[in-house]
Amino acid sequence: MTGAALLDVRGLEVRLRSHDHVVHAVQGVDLSVHRGQTVAVVGESGCGKSVSMLALLGLLPRRLAEVTAAHARLQVDGAAVDLLDAAAVRRARVRGRVVGYVAQDPSTSLNPTATIGSQVAGAVGHHLGASRRVARRRAIDLLERVGIPDPARRASAYPHQLSGGMRQRVMIALAISCEPALLVADEPTTALDVTVQAQIVELVRGLRDEMGLAVVWITHDLGVVADLADRVAVMYAGRVVEEAPVHELFDRPLHPYTDGLLDAVPRLGNRRNRLPSIPGSPPELHRPSTACAFAPRCTHAVDRCWSAVPPVVRVGAASVACVVDLASGGSR
Repeated sequence: MTGAALLDVRGLEVRLRSHDHVVHAVQGVDLSVHRGQTVAVVGESGCGKSVSMLALLGLLPRRLAEVTAAHARLQVDGAAVDLLDAAAVRRARVRGRVVGYVAQDPSTSLNPTATIGSQVAGAVGHHLGASRRVARRRAIDLLERVGIPDPARRASAYPHQLSGGMRQRVMIALAISCEPALLVADEPTTALDVTVQAQIVELVRGLRDEMGLAVVWITHDLGVVADLADRVAVMYAGRVVEEAPVHELFDRPLHPYTDGLLDAVPRLGNRRNRLPSIPGSPPELHRPSTACAFAPRCTHAVDRCWSAVPPVVRVGAASVACVVDLASGGSR
């Protein structure tokens, strides 16, 4: 895409401190998202995908997290805001106004003691300065917009009175309540059955097209993003190991880890008794990588994989951090 990216991040590093060690959770992540574009960030649990976005949104505890980057810019009203400058972020009122966030588990994100309508209306009133009456009316409109039936009655319900899928729709209503430019959806379908998953994906796709939203969709399930994302960033052990247009990534994966993830996606007509899995486990992140973090699990590893962190190589419209050419069986 041409023009300035809505979100442009280079060299993001996140270190999480505990009482006895430091976890290098994110190690040099680059990410760009343009207006109207959906970028899926994919990887196993613990790879750093959620931590990356929480760090950029200032949602990690400062006493436990050290966040740095070459730059982390968000376009707000034609000007670039440094997301790591807390004062600038407050002035721009980024969270809620410019970026909407949908958490993985709505049951822990919604206030169990407040009605659905009051929570959505509260966000509208806080960010837009709307009166109580106007905020309540907008809350009902938003609930209808995200597909909640009988929204006026549901607005008086408490979170525990709604199904998991309905609660996630409420979270989406909250996230879009102030017409943001960017929607971050952090594994929003993980706890839902496949039918409701498909409904939530379709809802976000429709809102993206209707509102011109940019979307960052965080997931461990490549199957979910096939018909939703424009580009996919695959993360492993705190790094982006491959980034490509979605159809190129599915047709011709460049990294052995991506190839393994795609091989494990359930498919109709699969006659195997069990899905293949990637052997081994992700590495501990107590220290920065000095070699390819995936080498111990990789059937294609060569000597070079053990001596240095692979550089990022451009391959057409894609990029990959790997020295092995899967297509030819040789080295890049």
